[in-house]
Amino acid sequence: MRRLEDFRLKMGRQEMVPIMIGGMGVDISSADLALEAARLGGVGHISDAMIKTVTDRRYKTKFVKAKQAMYKYNMASEDKSAIKFNLDDLAEATRLHVEHTMARKTGPGQVFINCMEKLTMNAPKETLKVRMSSALDAGIDGITLAAGLHLGSFALIEDHPRFRDAKLGIIVSSLRALQLFLKKNSRLNRLPDYVVVEGPLAGGHLGFGMDWAQYDLATIVAEILAWMKAEQLDIPVIPAGGIFTGSDAVRFMEMGASGVQVATRFTVTKECGLPDDIKQEYFKANEDDIEVNEISPTGYPMRMIKSSPGIGDGIRPNCEAYGYLLDANGKCAYVTAYNREVAAHPDEKRIKVMDKTCLCTHMRNFDIWTCGQLTWRLKDTTVRNADGSFQLLSAEHVFKDYQFSTGNRVSLPEPEAVPA
Repeated sequence: MRRLEDFRLKMGRQEMVPIMIGGMGVDISSADLALEAARLGGVGHISDAMIKTVTDRRYKTKFVKAKQAMYKYNMASEDKSAIKFNLDDLAEATRLHVEHTMARKTGPGQVFINCMEKLTMNAPKETLKVRMSSALDAGIDGITLAAGLHLGSFALIEDHPRFRDAKLGIIVSSLRALQLFLKKNSRLNRLPDYVVVEGPLAGGHLGFGMDWAQYDLATIVAEILAWMKAEQLDIPVIPAGGIFTGSDAVRFMEMGASGVQVATRFTVTKECGLPDDIKQEYFKANEDDIEVNEISPTGYPMRMIKSSPGIGDGIRPNCEAYGYLLDANGKCAYVTAYNREVAAHPDEKRIKVMDKTCLCTHMRNFDIWTCGQLTWRLKDTTVRNADGSFQLLSAEHVFKDYQFSTGNRVSLPEPEAVPA
């Protein structure tokens, strides 16, 4: 039987193990996790979601505190249109995270950064340009454009010295989305270096409606591969979402894919940025504990564990400190929903908001447990400890299991010795 190790992901002149670890925020795809992927010869992602929170935690900066102090006067106001990010601070936060990560990089693989279009930050184009340009300045190997169509994103950095040097990729969930992107960017004479095709079983925000279950990743990938062949386009296609074993990955490679993007199985590794107690919640989840809902203010359906503490929690919006989802007019669907509930329940000390959630605060606090559809299978990838908890895995163990496994099998780790 063929193994994933029998294939190589080719980007330009470089050949790598065809495993890409997806970019999960906020700092869930940590630098440690991305660096392990690169060391082992694949591609790892860090995420620039809530980058100022990440740098405050990792590098002891005070970007969030400074922004909150600047806009403290506005905290009681429903109008958030005045709240802007300091672009110099945003650039510095991005530079710090990328430079610190790249300085530690070893191995033959690469480290990319995941940039979400839906982090609109009350200045969508300006802030996205700063995030991408600063990452390139700081030496990132590549940028993956996520959470949106990104029709104008390439143009924002076309004058950057590394525009044609760094790897630039996009995430799509349909052939139509890919065609729109390529048509819009045709004048730049700059194709994406890779296309991640994310299917309906992926974690977090989905590129589908609530009818997501009617779609199939293999069908979408086959359609894209056939169209690319007809158009004589040689762009690596990387399927993502629901690829749980090395054998799952091989099936896509045999279709003509260039690699696979995986994430769910890495959420329960020691290198993942999730707190260890929440990793145990992922292990414990059963199939009926996973839901797709519409509580995200972005308008995208979102997959998560339905016992996530942030669901229904009517916390006061803290846009003055965060504000990553404020649109170009300073609006956020959660702020609107929160104000509606406050007006409807003026005497309540703590309200509930069921239809939307404050993603900025809850993702920062790890209170929205986004996950892939197959998270319920994680308990079968490890061993139980004497106290009933599940043993955390190393990223190397999971990576190599994808790389070398056959027959749809998952390799269990050696039980760790319990300290006396």
